Amino acid sequence: MSVARESGDRAQQLREKARHMTEAAERTTDPEQRQRLQEKARKLQEQCDQQGNMGGGSTRPPK
Repeated sequence: MSVARESGDRAQQLREKARHMTEAAERTTDPEQRQRLQEKARKLQEQCDQQGNMGGGSTRPPK
């Protein structure tokens, strides 16, 4: 497997984990827990963006 492919796979995993954390934050009723989950999701998304950039470009479709 190429380095670019591994980076892309890692970025995809980070995106999926961030999405799950965002969904969990939306479901929780505790404001502090919601904030923690949203912050973790944001950090994961940033890592994902960095992984995508290192792999030769983002695999995310443009908005």
